[in-house]
Amino acid sequence: MHFANLNSLLTHGRKYFAKGPIALLMIEDEVEIASTIRHLVDSGFVRVIAFAADEITFPDEIGDEIIRVNHDMAAEGALTSAVNAVIAAAPGVWLHYCYNAEYLFYPFSEHRTIGELCSFVTEERRESVLTYVVDLYADNLGRAPSAVSIEDAHLDRTGYYALARTDRWNNPLERQFDFFGGLRWRFEEHVPPRARRIDRVAIFRAKQGLSLLPDHTLSEAEFNTYACPWHHSPTAALCSFRTAKALKRNPGSSFEINGFAWHNSVKFSWHSQQLLNLGLIEPGQWF
Repeated sequence: MHFANLNSLLTHGRKYFAKGPIALLMIEDEVEIASTIRHLVDSGFVRVIAFAADEITFPDEIGDEIIRVNHDMAAEGALTSAVNAVIAAAPGVWLHYCYNAEYLFYPFSEHRTIGELCSFVTEERRESVLTYVVDLYADNLGRAPSAVSIEDAHLDRTGYYALARTDRWNNPLERQFDFFGGLRWRFEEHVPPRARRIDRVAIFRAKQGLSLLPDHTLSEAEFNTYACPWHHSPTAALCSFRTAKALKRNPGSSFEINGFAWHNSVKFSWHSQQLLNLGLIEPGQWF
């Protein structure tokens, strides 16, 4: 199914919002489109809706597995306009948003579906899952000059930290932190301060009046918390090549970076247990 624009989706595609979880895939370029969609389908999403500029070519093997919407992801506010439109159209439905070359992992994701995770979180009386963006990068830029390599993906095993999030009067916000680390921390001189955080509320249940803000938080404070008031809750990770490919694509940083590997790099196993062992995701009370 192919919609000419966001308005066409909202007008003629309402039936596709009836049941979730739904994945909203924001496609910025032609890098790893097929692998990203396959990962979402294998995770158990009921539907994948891909937003991409008309000129982006999708791989032939995708077929009819997804709904495509023409939407220029380079336009200002492209992410929030797409996500917020779906929030308004699908109250009560669990949503996940990500970019191409980003891969969602949550505790036990190899044998539990995203629907099972959302059901458990609902039972905990929560409506969101805090998600950390874990940077992936090719170990050898000579072999993978774009910094993207599924076979040679590496991540940082240390270097992550959190600072208390405060309100406009500098008071700490309950159960909210700003998280940092990965390539955005190691190469922060090439990353604007507003883009250095790695936390993202990327899994949540839509409701009337809720909106995604430009800084990847949601308009209701409780959706931005990392856990219940009474115990730890599950968290997830988006293992993402997005920062690495941007640093190599940007002329201001590309020629200053000869490689991303350092002494704390480890090969990514493409398994949630590695992320659990490194403390990058949390099972909470889900066993």
